[in-house]
Amino acid sequence: MAEESPKNSAAEIPVTSNGEVGDAHEHGYNRDLKHSLPSGLGLSETQITSHGFDSTKEGVTEAGASQGSSAPPLPCVLSPSRVAASQLTQHAGGQRTHTKGGPVILADEIKNPAMEKLELVRKWSLNTYKCTRQIISEKLGRGSRTVDLELEAQIDILRDNKKKYENILKLAQTLSTQLFQMVHTQKQLGDAFADLSLKSLELHEEFGYNADTQKLLAKNGETLLGAINFFIASVNTLVNKTIEDTLMTVKQYENARIEYDAYRTDLEELNLGPRDANTLPKIEQSQHLFQIHKEKYDKMRSDVSVKLKFLEENKVKVLRNQLALFHSAVAAYFAGNQKQLEQTLKQFHVKLKTPGVDAPSWLEEQ
Repeated sequence: MAEESPKNSAAEIPVTSNGEVGDAHEHGYNRDLKHSLPSGLGLSETQITSHGFDSTKEGVTEAGASQGSSAPPLPCVLSPSRVAASQLTQHAGGQRTHTKGGPVILADEIKNPAMEKLELVRKWSLNTYKCTRQIISEKLGRGSRTVDLELEAQIDILRDNKKKYENILKLAQTLSTQLFQMVHTQKQLGDAFADLSLKSLELHEEFGYNADTQKLLAKNGETLLGAINFFIASVNTLVNKTIEDTLMTVKQYENARIEYDAYRTDLEELNLGPRDANTLPKIEQSQHLFQIHKEKYDKMRSDVSVKLKFLEENKVKVLRNQLALFHSAVAAYFAGNQKQLEQTLKQFHVKLKTPGVDAPSWLEEQ
């Protein structure tokens, strides 16, 4: 004998004579909602749409006063799906939108951050592709490049001078290191002579004047060392800050030149092709981009010219003073003219660190 199939729970709900569900077996959701309504509203004054069965308004409870009722209407409640749909409509349109069965939504002009980033990546990728293609075509000798002969010559001279100044800086640093070691040795030798002059009565005078000579040489060496270190600091600032800053501008100028040539080549290729309804918008867009990069290129070329001019003036002024200092200090040192050596440092405002005196703390410098 076949087993009886389980009864459908919906079949057990009694139906009244007019086809409505009996109050005794009313759906739990409707019964709970009806109990939660204000006491002034009856069930006949509300329309309840349950979640699920035959309604397309999921999770929406719409309430309104029936005819002849003075009770205020209940507010509309949007389900999460309706809220998400309204937000998508708001982001997409940027206009005033309506949701069916819901309130009017005033959508602001809101751009999607993800779409903005995607657009930036797309533009960057396209620009990188064009510039890379231009660089490769130039290296292979197939593409043309814009050349400012006068400006390019000045840039080449600047780069060559930078290498030579770096070599001078390296040699000056080596000389400073070696002179420091020699001065340190002279100090030790002078102290040794002075000690022996006190302990050897028969050679007191001989050890004594050798000790004085070595101490004087050490003192003059420290003065020369101060002048050389001042020279090194000034040349280092010129090479690694002033010239390097100008070369950074030159690098930006060269990048602008590559972009300009890349978009110029694109425009020339489009102008050589047919002109119809499909190509005319592309030509106009290419002309617009070409004009933007041409203005950028012209601006960077002007900036480089101005910086090269100021750099040349600054370089001449700095090196003239520093070379004069270096020459005077070295000549006075090897001539044994201590007074002239000290006068040279005063002339160029070079301050020497007093032996045995520590540098002032940052509190004292305030």
